Amino acid sequence: MPTDNKEKDKKQLLLRLSPSLWRELAAWAEDDFRSINGQIEYLLTESVRKRKKPKRT
Repeated sequence: MPTDNKEKDKKQLLLRLSPSLWRELAAWAEDDFRSINGQIEYLLTESVRKRKKPKRT
C-alpha cells in the first residue's frame, strides 16, 4: 500500500466531548506538540497496542 495515500485511507468519525475533557486534551496535545486530533489518534493507537500485548501471569 503506497504511503502517499495514507491520509485518504483514514476514516472520519464524529466525536462529542465535554468542554472539560476537550480542554484537558488540548493542553496535553500542546505539551506533546500535536494537534488535538493527532493526540486523540495517538492515545487510541497506544491503547490498542497495549491491549494487544500478551499479559504476563
